[in-house]
Amino acid sequence: MPQFEWKGRRRSGETIEGAMAADNKDAVIAALRRQQIVATRVKEKGKELALPKFGGGVKTKELAIFTRQFSVMIDAGLPVVQCLEILGSQQSNRAFQRVLFEIREDVEAGSSLHEAFKKHPKVFNDLYCNLVAAGEAGGILDTILQRLSIYIEKAVKLRAAIKSAMIYPVVVVTVAVLVVMVIMWKVVPTFANLFEGLGARLPLPTRIVIAISNFLGRWAWLVILLVIAVAVTIRLYYKTPGGRYTIDKILLKVPVFGIVLKKIAVARFCRTLATLVSSGVPILEGLDITARTSGNAIVEEAIMKTRKAVEEGKTLTQPLEESKIFPGMVTQMINVGESTGALDAMLGKIADFYEDEVDEAVGNLMSMLEPVIIVFLGVTIGGIVIAMYMPMFSLIQQIQ
Repeated sequence: MPQFEWKGRRRSGETIEGAMAADNKDAVIAALRRQQIVATRVKEKGKELALPKFGGGVKTKELAIFTRQFSVMIDAGLPVVQCLEILGSQQSNRAFQRVLFEIREDVEAGSSLHEAFKKHPKVFNDLYCNLVAAGEAGGILDTILQRLSIYIEKAVKLRAAIKSAMIYPVVVVTVAVLVVMVIMWKVVPTFANLFEGLGARLPLPTRIVIAISNFLGRWAWLVILLVIAVAVTIRLYYKTPGGRYTIDKILLKVPVFGIVLKKIAVARFCRTLATLVSSGVPILEGLDITARTSGNAIVEEAIMKTRKAVEEGKTLTQPLEESKIFPGMVTQMINVGESTGALDAMLGKIADFYEDEVDEAVGNLMSMLEPVIIVFLGVTIGGIVIAMYMPMFSLIQQIQ
C-alpha cells in the first residue's frame, strides 16, 4: 500500500503533519477529515519527482493565457476547483501543471484561492494575489481575472518591446567581436610572419595590430576569464541593495536609453496602480505593491516616498513631481484624476499613452543604433585591413 505524507490544519488553527498508508489521496483526505483535520497538502512518497519542482519555469505569456482562460471559465459559472483541474490538465508546462494541481488541492481542502496562490510566489506575485483577494471579497472574481489578464498581456507586450530593443545590437556587436577575434587570432599572424620574412619596415598602426594579435594569441583565455569575472561581479553587486540602487541610477542617466527606461517605468507604474485601484485595493497597499513590482530601485524609492506622503494625508501629485522621474504631464493628469475621483481611469489613459510612447522610443532607438553599429564595424574591421596592407604599399614603392 502506498505511503502518503500530509500536512493539515486542526479546527483550532494548529498546523500538523505526518505520514499515512492508504490506497489513494482521497482515502488520506477522508481519514484526516474523520480526525477533524483539514488536509492542505497530500503527497505520495517516491513520486515527488513525477512533476519537476517549480523554480521560475512559468513564462509570463503562459500566466497571461491561464488568467484569460480562468476568467472565461469563472464567468461561465464553473466551480473554481473544476476550472483549476481542467486548466492544470491542459498545461504542457509540467512545472505550471504541478503548481495548479497543488492550488486545486489547497482549495479543495478549504483554503481560499488567493491564499493558495500565495504559496507559489514565483508564479503569482503580490499584485496577482491581492487582486484575486479583492475579487473574492467583492464577488467579482471573473472581472478581476479579466483585468489581470489584460494587465499581464500588456506587460508581456512591454517586455517584448524592451527585448527587441536589446537583442539586435547585442547580437550584432557579439558577432562583430567574434569576427575581429578570429581575424586577430588567425589572419593577422599570417601577415606578421610574411612581413617578418620580407624584412619590411612596419608602420605604427600595423605594429599596434600585430601587438594586439600576439597578446590575444597568448592571453585570450585570460581576457575571456576577465570578461566572465566582470560580468559575474556586476551581477552579484546588482543583487545587493546598494549595488542595485547605483546601477539603476546610472541606467536612468544613460543618454537616449535612460529616456526609454523612464518611459517604461511610467507606463508600468500607471498600469499597475490603475489595475489595483480599479479593483478595489486600498491606495496605500496599491502603492506598496506597485513599488515592489517597479523593476527599478530609483523608481521604487520614489513610489515609497509617495506612499509615505499619502499616508500623511498628502496627494499623489507633489511627491511624484519631486521625484523628477515622472513628467509634468503625468503628474498633472494624476492630479486631475484625484480631484475628479477618476484616478484609475486617468492612470489607465496615461499607461496607454506611455506604452505607445515606449513603442515609438524603441523604434527610434533602433534607428539610431543601426548607423552607430555600422560605423563601429566599418572602423574596426576596416582599420585592421588597412593596417595590414600599409606595409605592402611600402614594399611596392621600394620595388619601383
